[in-house]
Formats: sequence, structure tokens, C-alpha cells
Amino acid sequence: MYAVIMAGGGGTRLWPLSTPERPKPFLPLFEEGTLFQQTIARIVGPELGLSLSDVTVVAAGRYADLARAQVPGVEVLEEPEGRNTAAAVALATLAIDRPEDEVMVVLPADHVIAREDVFRQVIRDAEAGIAREAFGIEAPLVTLGVQADRPAVEYGYLIPRLDEGGPVHGLQAYPLERFEEKPDRERAELLRLQPGVAWNAGMFLWERRAIRAALETSAGDVLETVQRGLVGGHLASAYANVRAVSIDYAVMEPAAAEGRVVMGAMDVGWSDLGSWTALLAALGAVGEGRVVQPGESAEAGPDDLIVERIDGRLRVANGPRGILAQTPVALLEGARPARAVVSALLKRVARQEA
Repeated sequence: MYAVIMAGGGGTRLWPLSTPERPKPFLPLFEEGTLFQQTIARIVGPELGLSLSDVTVVAAGRYADLARAQVPGVEVLEEPEGRNTAAAVALATLAIDRPEDEVMVVLPADHVIAREDVFRQVIRDAEAGIAREAFGIEAPLVTLGVQADRPAVEYGYLIPRLDEGGPVHGLQAYPLERFEEKPDRERAELLRLQPGVAWNAGMFLWERRAIRAALETSAGDVLETVQRGLVGGHLASAYANVRAVSIDYAVMEPAAAEGRVVMGAMDVGWSDLGSWTALLAALGAVGEGRVVQPGESAEAGPDDLIVERIDGRLRVANGPRGILAQTPVALLEGARPARAVVSALLKRVARQEA
């Protein structure tokens, strides 16, 4: 088994904490290090049998130096520019020289996992059990689904064939019926009540030959363009012509329709920290946060905090106060009791930026 870490993304929902130059995965949101550092630390070691040499980070060139600085010695596969996850997976599939039947685990770099030992067990069980063969499917494409505990509208959903599933090598697994895009509130309420339905966490396992074949079938243009750039030594110009599409839409959705996707279910204390509200909760703080965009007005109450950049420096201020944003501002409603926590967060980020 080997691991591919996809590191990038704008992190716009955490503005002004995140910036285009330093997106969410590379920020010291916690004392334990950045999400990128934690992602690699939780998989390297004897439990999964992975060393740092078994890990490759796929990142746009603008983030390559950040990745190398934060995890010295890690292999970084540079994309000339971000072209969504299908291109990133295609590049990893082609450029990383591993046996065709070896299992590749693909993980995002910007998630938190509370129960890391359980997560590693899921990876072990998925690699040993369902990534080779399951439910009569040889070398399936495996997606790991997170137990849905609320009607979230910010995640896509995985809809399993519940009556065809069962435990495989200790992991509850199902043939996947379909992916469902981010729903509205009413649909999310219905999905939450369906047994076995899970959030799509963007975590995958597959044999190298399996994902190559799936790319050839469903996203041949992406694979061919990336391969032509690699072989010809002109990846940058090739990337400019790569179709920007997610691996879910380009490959996983049609593969599910063909009965070639298996879902492994997990409950590991997962969050993608996709909002200020989620970040506050992960820090043990109260409050609900949102980003006030430039040109938008808002009103901070007496129990609210305001996070903004003034002359490029992060600052936190108390309400009450009116907001007419010229640059993105975070309004943290009800978070005033957590000012010390928020201030410590801003200091960590400021030290990193210095």
C-alpha cells in the first residue's frame, strides 16, 4: 500500500484566516501542527506499515515549498496549476512508480480525525478486504463514507445498496448505488434518516491498475492529456488544457452506475473544518461563524467577535459594531466568551506568517 495526499484548495470559508498563499491545510489551526502535518503523521508508522517514502503529496507548484518545509523529506509531486481532483489523481496514477496491483490510498490534507486508531484500522481493513475484491467485484474502486449524524447540506452523500452489504474483514461495507451531490435542507433531512447513508469524505482506495482503467474509461481525455505532458516533458502546457473536473464526477459516479464502487463505512470523529463554526467547535469554543464578503454589510452584537485583516495583520475585535467589509471578515456570533481561544489561534497563524 502507498498513500497519495491531495494538498491544496482555497479555504475560502475560513477567510480571512486562510489566504490564497496559505490555504487551510497549511495553517496551524491546532497546537499539534497543521492539518497537512497531522494527515501524514496519522498514517506513517508501524500500524499501517507506511514510511514517509510511501507517501506522495500532490500539490500545485505554489504550495510545494510549503509542503516540503512542513514535512521535511516528503515526496512532492507538483501540479503546474490546480485543475481539480481528477487531474491530480491521474497525475499520481501515472507518475508514481508502484506495482500495478498495489493499493493506493488517496486522502485529502485538510481534515481532522478524532479517533485516529479507529481510522487506521479502517484503512487496514479496506486494503486487506474490499480494495482487492468484494461482493463479486474484482479490484473495485473504494470510497470511505463518514457516518452522517446531522442533515448536512455542505457535503455530498453516498447511497449504498443496503441489503447487499455486510462485514468484510471487520469493515462494514456495501456496493454503492450512487453518489448524490450536496442536497438542499429538505433532501438532507430525508437522507439523514436513510440507514447506511454516509457523507462523502473524498477518501479512496484502489489498485493502481483499477484507477488507471477507470480513468481510461470515464475520463480518457484527462488521463491522455496528463500522460502526454509527462512523457513529452511539457506538463505545464498540457495542464492548461486539462479538463477541470472532480474525480467523483468524472470517474466515481459512472463507476458506481456500472456497479464497480464499494463503500466502506466509518465513524472516526471526522470533520473537514469547512466553516468557522466547525473550527470553533473543534477548538472547544462556543459560537457560530460566517464570512462577510467584500461589499456586504453585517451587524456584530455584544456577544460577537470580529476577525479581520488590517494592513495585512490578523486582528480580533469585540462587538457591538457595524461591518461593511472591504476585504473578507469573519463574524463569530456568540463567540465572545471564547476570545482567548480565538486570539491564541490568530497568534499561531501570525507567527507562521512572520
